[in-house]
Amino acid sequence: MKAMVLTAVLAAGLAVAGAASASEELAKSSGCLTCHSVDTKKVGPSFKDIAAKYKGKADAQATLVASLKAGKGHPAVKTSEADTTTLVKWILAM
Repeated sequence: MKAMVLTAVLAAGLAVAGAASASEELAKSSGCLTCHSVDTKKVGPSFKDIAAKYKGKADAQATLVASLKAGKGHPAVKTSEADTTTLVKWILAM
């Protein structure tokens, strides 16, 4: 029984780690990491600072996706709606 629980926990951890790694790769390939970093300010704020700014706001994901696509306060992104949503979810989870 312990082995099954441990296996389930490890599998969940690997899935999360895989998603985080995939999202970081998506951020890199989309050009986000040119101006942003996960935990330090570059040209733009760090992803962790962005997450902190929007923490607890119910409309954070929709607001950020719309702003990024429209180029409001940030150069308009050229990624698909799905990729932009994936990146915003990843950032807000930090």
